[in-house]
Amino acid sequence: MPPIRAEGTVVELTQPRQALESAKRIVVKIGSRAIVQGDRPDHPDEGRFQSMADQVVALQRMGRTVIIVSSGAVAMGCRKLGIQGRPRLTPELQATAAVGQPSLMQAYDAAFAKHRVQIAQVLLTHAEVSDRKRYLNARAAVDAMIELGAVPIINENDTVATEELHFGDNDQLAAMVAPLLGADLLVLLTDVEGLLDANQQRIPVVQDFSTIESLIWPKDNELSVGGMGSKVGAARQACQGGLPVVIAPARDPEVLRKVASGEDVGTLFLPAGAALASRKYWIAYTLKVRGALVVDEGAVQALCVHKRSLLPAGIVEARGDFRAGDAVSVVTRDGRELARGLARYDARDVLRLLGVRSEEISQRLGFHHGDEIIHRDDLVVL
Repeated sequence: MPPIRAEGTVVELTQPRQALESAKRIVVKIGSRAIVQGDRPDHPDEGRFQSMADQVVALQRMGRTVIIVSSGAVAMGCRKLGIQGRPRLTPELQATAAVGQPSLMQAYDAAFAKHRVQIAQVLLTHAEVSDRKRYLNARAAVDAMIELGAVPIINENDTVATEELHFGDNDQLAAMVAPLLGADLLVLLTDVEGLLDANQQRIPVVQDFSTIESLIWPKDNELSVGGMGSKVGAARQACQGGLPVVIAPARDPEVLRKVASGEDVGTLFLPAGAALASRKYWIAYTLKVRGALVVDEGAVQALCVHKRSLLPAGIVEARGDFRAGDAVSVVTRDGRELARGLARYDARDVLRLLGVRSEEISQRLGFHHGDEIIHRDDLVVL
């Protein structure tokens, strides 16, 4: 097969696609539009739900393990309640999710029951994955479900989720949990063929995310909260965790087999460089960012080139009301995000340390939690 050239990058399709054949644990995310609107409204256990069940069971018989991240609770609730479009107020979203979640799981249960396979519901808020102990407990539970032969179906707990506990959307949830659950591959199913170029042609492989920024367009669907921009953002995150990601069409009844067999379907995103360690991935993409530190050019060089810690001397501004131990963003003067890390000092203390030398910290504050505002062990350069 000849190489594919996209935006000046030459990629051989055969080698990266063949690597997908060795993926043993696969996380598959399917969105509201793909799973609900693709189904027969009078028979919700048919259509996409049954297709998903058939494909997952087929992969199990090939020795693969599959974890599903499924949207659809709000959409199913809207359908049952006769609501047009997606509610905008949080209480209404919570109510429709509460109505729709049982129907969503019933549809999956009926579909998998035809194969005599059990499913397991896993409802998460951001609190479960942002706290390391709670996350490890959740991972142990998922591992036990798989060991017992059940297929875990993960969804955000929209009924109790507020802005503080929200992931953003299930693309982000899938990108968070896939590396943390030890997955080898993340598949994001959608209602298009994959990422399309300016001529609406599918791009088979992406190696450099900077080459596709101009191709991302906003969502145009009322039921889902994602869109291609969300999926590419999720793919970028998972690639930093060392995972290949495929965005592929949900309507293809054999899409999962094709992806897992290395066939040319959808858009494959390839990780570049060394994968982030689990803890650093957790810092970068799981914790809620509570503030921002604006740094000068000297700090940019220290962080990005010399791989050093962030010292108070390089900080020119502190934003937000973060506390010691919170995740903060490190940005340039023009607003470009460079890194994320765990702050060692509260925001009010950082404001008193702007631009000072490390040896002056004790004199300024009356205490000393370290010479660094963010230690390099707690810092992830993005």
